[in-house]
Amino acid sequence: MRDADGRVVHAHRPDLVLSTASVGKLLLLLEVARSLPPDLPCDRRDVAAVADSGLWQHLGTDVLPVRDLAVLVASVSDNLATNVLLRRAGLDRVAALAASLGLTVTALHDVVRDVRTAAHPPRLSSGSAGELSLLLHRLPGIEGGAQVLDWMRTSVDLSMVASAFDLDPLSHDGVLLRNKTGTDDGVRADVGVVTGTAGAVSYAALANWSPAASPASPTSPTSPTSPVSPVATVGEVLATMRALGNAIRAHVGK
Repeated sequence: MRDADGRVVHAHRPDLVLSTASVGKLLLLLEVARSLPPDLPCDRRDVAAVADSGLWQHLGTDVLPVRDLAVLVASVSDNLATNVLLRRAGLDRVAALAASLGLTVTALHDVVRDVRTAAHPPRLSSGSAGELSLLLHRLPGIEGGAQVLDWMRTSVDLSMVASAFDLDPLSHDGVLLRNKTGTDDGVRADVGVVTGTAGAVSYAALANWSPAASPASPTSPTSPTSPVSPVATVGEVLATMRALGNAIRAHVGK
């Protein structure tokens, strides 16, 4: 994690490249903020249906403006909205943006898919905690970054690092939290910026482990927060992430 001046105040294997699931959607949101008109209408019928996270698949309207889709992606990691925005913005432009920002290992590799086969990129996104925490620290000074941070204020996933702040997921009241999370089998990722009365912190906590891990076949999860038990369970990973959140809370105040 980094303080308001960008100095690293805590790190554990920050250069390790891990799967980051939906965290890579931040790069899409940044390209959208830079290049797409907020009122541009977008039709979900232009892409294949995709399930799992999101609300648009449950709503009655087929057409929404870019700004609404961006909020859906930022708040509930909406997969359908993600793919529609990717169709408009272009995965190649998202990759070019990442390169222009100096990101060498942090990337969004593909659209969201219900089934990922050997013909597709093996993971939706990847990155390192070092690059992601620096990107979050730099966002206010990047074109479109202030808009992305504003969208991130709507995030409802407070299950990881953000669990330490004891906020209402639907109406944050306390520290100012802007975060984006990613979840998949054997993946938990939470990146963001927290601002309190005593300061601000940009953070990135990434954990990957084998979903098949059990006491009979242990594998070690990897996290840039602190060591985790050799037997990987979701509960252990989330407890480690909350511990980082507690450290951030102590640093930034209420």
